[in-house]
Amino acid sequence: MYRYLISCFVILVTLGAPGAFFFQRYWIHRYDELIRRQASVYRLDERLVWSVIYEETYFRAWKVGADEEVGLMQVRPGVAREWARETGLKELEKQTSENVNELLRDPERNIQIGCWYLEKLRERYRGLPAETSMTLAAYNAGPSRVEDWTRGRDPDYLPEIDFITRIEIASTRSYVTSILNRYRSPASEIAVQ
Repeated sequence: MYRYLISCFVILVTLGAPGAFFFQRYWIHRYDELIRRQASVYRLDERLVWSVIYEETYFRAWKVGADEEVGLMQVRPGVAREWARETGLKELEKQTSENVNELLRDPERNIQIGCWYLEKLRERYRGLPAETSMTLAAYNAGPSRVEDWTRGRDPDYLPEIDFITRIEIASTRSYVTSILNRYRSPASEIAVQ
């Protein structure tokens, strides 16, 4: 009986490990085409968008954050309403005023709005040495905090590492560092396939 149980366990582990590996690969890459499409619309690196989603929700489209952020990229309802106003399409404005959370639970819309907002933030810091880290910090903690963290220093000459050390909120510093490490690691070449 004991040998039978061990044999069954070995068989389950042998069959289960590849299944778990392939499920995990499917899980983290099932939105790759949406990410690719929306990132290209907003001139963002798809690996950066993928890394943000990985950090924000680990690809759980149903997730709602503590501050009522919704979906894959944890978009706030106010950001969705701003996006809808800027599109000028009345139907989108109507959707965001009636049921913004439902709109944000749709993976494609969520990635679209998240990419729009990421690019809008990036415009503020384009060309600066800490452009990407400032964009990520603003996405996480808000642009006003980035202004606070650069006060007294000329952003044109503030290296990325110096900006990151000036981030006073530990969770935001960790957020920025984690995304940058994932985004820039050699393994990120396979992040979005």
